[in-house]
This record gives sequence, C-alpha cells and structure tokens, in this order.
Amino acid sequence: MAQKVVVRLLTTTDEKTKQKAIEAAADILGVDSISADVKEQKVTVVGDMDAVAVVKRLKKVGKLDIVSVGPATEEEVEEKVQANK
Repeated sequence: MAQKVVVRLLTTTDEKTKQKAIEAAADILGVDSISADVKEQKVTVVGDMDAVAVVKRLKKVGKLDIVSVGPATEEEVEEKVQANK
C-alpha cells in the first residue's frame, strides 16, 4: 500500500536546496513521486517505501519537521501512474 510522507524542511529557502531534497528522496527504493514547495517549505513523497528511510535521508539535507505520515489516496497513486505512461 502506498504511503504519503509530508515533511517541512526548514532549510528549504532556494531552488538549490529544493533540488538536493528531491535528489535525496529519489534514491529511496519504492518512491513513486516527489513534490517540493519552496514557499511552504514542504516536501511530499508518495510510494511504497519506508517512512523512516525518507526522514533519515532528508535529515542529511537539513533540519526538518514531520508534518504527516499516512496512506496515500487512490487518486494520488493513479495520477502518478498515468503521468508515468
């Protein structure tokens, strides 16, 4: 079952840090999609992966707060599958 992990990366202030966060999350096995918002300082990761691994990897980029961890909605999973085709 797909999980959705939302973290607030406190050091996300520019595009360079945003790119580092996306690259760090992309290396995790099972990640389907990643989105980052510099304005709100949020990184959202969706996929069949370990939430602890996501947080551990993003801690290397900067300080963070965990906003939510839970199941992804079916709409999010279907949108990502459609986008990959």
